[in-house]
Amino acid sequence: MTDEASAEARSSLSVESPNHDAPPAPTPWVRPLRLHLSIVIILLLIGISAPLMGLTYEQGRRMALATAEERMNQLSQHTIDRYRSLFGDGYSTVTVASVLKPLLSPPSVDLEAKTELLVKTLEGSPYMDGFYVGYPDGGFLHAVAVERNPGWASALDVPTGTAFAVRTIDRTDTGPVSTWRFLERDGTVVGERSTDQVSYDPRKRPWYRAASNGGEPVAVGPYVTATTKSLALTLAAPMAADRKVVVGVDLLLETISRLLDREAVSENARGYVFDSERKLIVHSDEAIMGQVLEGLLGTGKAGQTSATTDPALDPIREELRVITEGHDRTARFDVDGQPYIARISSVGFSDLLRGNTIVIAAPLSDFVGPTQRLLTKNLIITGIVLVAGILVAIVVARLISRALLALSEDARQIGNLDFKAQPAGFSWIAEINTLSRALSSAREAIRTFALYVPRELVRNIVASGQANAGKAIRQEATVLFTDIRDFTTISEQHSPEEVVGMLSTYFDLMNPIVERHNGVIVQYLGDSIFAMWNAPVADPTHVDDACRCALELKAAIDSFNEANRLAGRPELVTRFGVHTGEAVVGSVGAEARRQYTAMGDTVNVASRLEGMNKEYGTTILVSGAVRERSDGSFQFRSLGVAKAKGRNEGIEIFELAGRVG
Repeated sequence: MTDEASAEARSSLSVESPNHDAPPAPTPWVRPLRLHLSIVIILLLIGISAPLMGLTYEQGRRMALATAEERMNQLSQHTIDRYRSLFGDGYSTVTVASVLKPLLSPPSVDLEAKTELLVKTLEGSPYMDGFYVGYPDGGFLHAVAVERNPGWASALDVPTGTAFAVRTIDRTDTGPVSTWRFLERDGTVVGERSTDQVSYDPRKRPWYRAASNGGEPVAVGPYVTATTKSLALTLAAPMAADRKVVVGVDLLLETISRLLDREAVSENARGYVFDSERKLIVHSDEAIMGQVLEGLLGTGKAGQTSATTDPALDPIREELRVITEGHDRTARFDVDGQPYIARISSVGFSDLLRGNTIVIAAPLSDFVGPTQRLLTKNLIITGIVLVAGILVAIVVARLISRALLALSEDARQIGNLDFKAQPAGFSWIAEINTLSRALSSAREAIRTFALYVPRELVRNIVASGQANAGKAIRQEATVLFTDIRDFTTISEQHSPEEVVGMLSTYFDLMNPIVERHNGVIVQYLGDSIFAMWNAPVADPTHVDDACRCALELKAAIDSFNEANRLAGRPELVTRFGVHTGEAVVGSVGAEARRQYTAMGDTVNVASRLEGMNKEYGTTILVSGAVRERSDGSFQFRSLGVAKAKGRNEGIEIFELAGRVG
C-alpha cells in the first residue's frame, strides 16, 4: 500500500474507531440496563418502607421518652415521700421527746421508764439507729437497735438474743461510769457491763453543741458514728424546760441507699442524694456508699470519692449547678457516649434538710429498648420485602434486557471484526428493535470497509485505545520546599495518631495560603511540602507570589506555634527553600498511573536551599535567581555563595527577611 493510501485509511479510521481525540472512557457507574432497573425498583421499595419505619420509630421513641419521664417523676415523688417519712419520724421523735419532763432527770433516775420509752420509740421507727439524751454534766442515755445495725453487735460483743442495748453514763464523785444493758425484744435483760474507763462526752459532740447553742432542732452530718463506723445523720433538739439537755436520733444513710436501690425505676437506674453543697451523701449502690464512708473516714467530707466509680456523677453535678431550689426538672445527658435521663428534685419539706437534692438517673436505653426491638422486627420484615423486590427486579430486568444482551454480544463481535451474521432478535420494546436494525447496518458497513483495509491493521488500530496523556514540557517555574525541624524527634515522642493529627492541622493551615498566592502544592513528602508556581496555570508574577507566600506561611506558622506552646503541644518550626528556573513540567508516570510534577535542577536546588537553613540558622533561604527576578519589594540578606550537596556549581544564597517598608 502507498503512503497516500495509508494516510487515507488512517484518516477514514479516525471517524469510525477510538483515537487520541475520542471522548473519555465511560464512568464506572455505566452498568447494564438490568442493574439500573433493579436499583430503581429497590430504591422505590426503600423510599416507601423507610418513611414508614422512621415514623414508627419516632412515634415509639416519643412514647418511650414520655413513659420514661412519667416513671421518673413518679419514682422521684415516691422517693421524696419515703425520704419525708424517714426524716419525719426522726423529727417527730426529737420534738416530742424535747417536752417529756422525765428525760430532764439524770440518766440513772427512773431508768426503767426511760429505757422503755427509748426502746418503744426505736421499735416504732424502723429507720432509726439510735435514740439518746445528753446532759450538761456529761451524763448520757443511749438506746440502739442492735438487730438493725450489725456494727453494734460487733463493737459491743453483745450476748446472744440481744435486740436492743441501752447505755448510761453517770457522773459520780469518783468519776464517770459507763454501763451497757442488753435487752431481748420483750425487754428482758440478758446482760450488763460497766466500766469506769469512759472517753465519750456528749457535750463535745457536734449535735449537742449545735442544738444547745442554737436553741432549736438541728440536723448534723452526714458523719461517721464513733462506735459502729456507720454513715449517719443526726436530728437533735434541746429540751423545752432546759436547753442544756439535748435529745437526738441517728438515722443511717445506708437505709436510704437500700431504699433507692430497692425501688429503682429500671435495671440500670441509680439513685443519689446530694446535700446543700452538692456533695454526694447517699448512693443506691452499696459499694459506692462504702466509698462515701471511706471518704468521710479519710477526709471528713462527703461526696469526694467514687467519681471514678460512677461515671454519671460528673454530668449530674453539672446539671445540679443550674438547678435552683424548688425548681424540679428532668435532665438528659451523656455518660461515656450513652444517653441518660434523670429526674432532679429538691427536698423542700423540712427546713432541716432544705438544700438536699434527690436524683434518679437511668440509661435511656432502659426505656427505649421495646422501641428498638420493634424497629428490629420492622427491619427484618423490610429486609424480606427488599429481598423479594430484588428477585422481582432481577426477573423483570432480565426480561427487558434479554434483547439488549444479544445486541451487546453482536456489537462485541463487530468490535473484534467478526462479521458472522447474527439472527435479528425480537423485543416488545420498539427502540430495541430500531437499535438492532441499526447495528445490522453498521455491521455491513464495517464489513464493506474492511474489504479495502487489511483486517489485522484495523484490529490493531481499534485495540490501541486512547492516546497517551499530554507530554511533559520544559518551562520556567518557581519551586518552594518546606521541612519541619526535628520532626523525627517529635514523631518519636508522640503516637502515630497524634503525629498524623498534628500534620493534618499543619497542612490545613498551609494549603489555603499557597492557593491564595496562585501556587499549587504538588506533593506532600512526609512532613515536607513541594509547591510550584507558573504551572499548570501561567503566572507572570510567580517569583513575587512565591516570596509573599513564604513570608505569610512563616507568619502563620509562628502564630500556630505560639498556640501550640501555650497548649503544651510541640512546636512545628518550619524551614523554607525557594528557587526559580527552568524545569520539566507535566504528566509523568506509567500508562495506568500518572502524576503532574516538575523535575530538574530547579527542583533540586530549591530542596537543597531548604536544607541549608539548618547550617545558616535561617528560616527562608532563596537563590540569587529569585532575588534578581523579584520586583524589589522584599528585603534580602546576602549569605554569600554556597555549594549544595551533589552539585558542583555554587549557589548564591539570600535570606528572605521580609517586605520592604
